[in-house]
Amino acid sequence: MPHLTSAPALTGVRTAIGVPDYAHPLTAPTQWAELARPGTPLDWVVLNVAAGPGTRPDPHCLDAAGRLRGGGVRVLGHLDLAHGMRPFSDLVTDAHRHLDWYRVDGFLLERCPGDRAQLSEVRRVLTTLRALAGDTHLVLGHGEHPCPGYAENADQLVTFRGSWADYRWSQVAEWTADYPESRFCHFVHSVPRGHLEEALRIARWQGAGTVYLTDRTDQGGRANPWETMPGHWDEFVSRVGTGVSE
Repeated sequence: MPHLTSAPALTGVRTAIGVPDYAHPLTAPTQWAELARPGTPLDWVVLNVAAGPGTRPDPHCLDAAGRLRGGGVRVLGHLDLAHGMRPFSDLVTDAHRHLDWYRVDGFLLERCPGDRAQLSEVRRVLTTLRALAGDTHLVLGHGEHPCPGYAENADQLVTFRGSWADYRWSQVAEWTADYPESRFCHFVHSVPRGHLEEALRIARWQGAGTVYLTDRTDQGGRANPWETMPGHWDEFVSRVGTGVSE
């Protein structure tokens, strides 16, 4: 287990928004249109057509991805590693489809293992993705702190994914201090509007450069809190856009 410590307050941490998983553009056209609004401080948006790229090009997703990329927003394809249980050939097939159909700029590798024993296999996947796509942005969706070796192989790591109740008392692994804030992502659900600034302050203290904060809940594990735009989206965008916390 990594050693955890309370992080000191950081200043000068640039924060941007990473959108991990929105509903399909056909059922949520307003949300996708909002993401394409100029000036929104987005780091990237994940395109998850059908637990991956689907089996054929989807015209609604083609349009949504095209509008985002046309506006300079990085679009990532969703790849599910299934905690290391997904066959390598299936991952490569999905990656090809994301690249050929939607021209994605990188990938979010969800349910990524984080232990040292599986690091070599994850490294093999990342090496293959870079060979396929060249200059591609790779995010490992651990949801918690993995062993430090993963940080040497990806562009970003998701080191927190969970509820506000857990996040407000969370700690950061000591080894993360050796890397810039641009390397880490935090996704937090069930954040009340009145605690947005506090949540952003925690992210900046812990050195997370990419965040997603939503007031949507997982309803005790029965719902996906990431698929619907936060009710406090405008305030979230505004607070992220103002820069650093004191």
